[in-house]
Amino acid sequence: MIGLVLAAGAGRRLRPYTDTLPKALVPVDGETTIMDISLRNLAAAGLTDVTIVVGYCASAVEERVDAFQKKYGVKISLVHNDKAEEWNNAYSLWLARDHFAKGALMVNGDTVHPVAVEEILLAKRGPSILLAIDNVKKLADEEMKTVFNEDGQLTKITKLMEPAEAFGEYIGANIIEATAAAALADALKTTWERNPDLYYEDGFQEFANRGGEVRAATIGELPWVEVDNHEDLAKARDIACRY
Repeated sequence: MIGLVLAAGAGRRLRPYTDTLPKALVPVDGETTIMDISLRNLAAAGLTDVTIVVGYCASAVEERVDAFQKKYGVKISLVHNDKAEEWNNAYSLWLARDHFAKGALMVNGDTVHPVAVEEILLAKRGPSILLAIDNVKKLADEEMKTVFNEDGQLTKITKLMEPAEAFGEYIGANIIEATAAAALADALKTTWERNPDLYYEDGFQEFANRGGEVRAATIGELPWVEVDNHEDLAKARDIACRY
């Protein structure tokens, strides 16, 4: 199993930080970036072979690969998304299909969370896809909301849902087992070909619609944040300095 980080996005709402940097390289604790936290967590969880999908300002990540490898004891492979500024991230994840074919613990490159999230996912391995879910947070319109049936199988994952209907929020971390990789890659391809503006979570929905197993690993009250804007960045800096 590898570690996988999606870090191709531009993060326009974080300007001026992202005028010359991808969102994953925005600092959240001194010189520590979101990417540092992702790599540190994956390494601490025992995943030292890491693939990063890059796109916007990819050269900024390329320039830091050697330093990241030395600092965290990981081996990094880069996958380039040349459509990162035009298309959404269903395409980004699909581009990494040859890498997650080995099985992957994947994290979004804009999420700050403690390594306990990775530990929870690894401890609950078994389903073909396992999603880290916050079922404590009060939800609003922007969150990636989820519904699971009484057997624990995903039935819906979307932002376009009434918050009161949701079980919880998908936090941007998951496990893709090798046994699910080929079917997920095909579901992702169907998704971005249908509409390149769709999220990889829409690919998870397609996979589930086809009968693929997608289940939840709840994280309880662990502190985390998806960094989309300056308000989120302030929260990330408050969280990152705690660990």
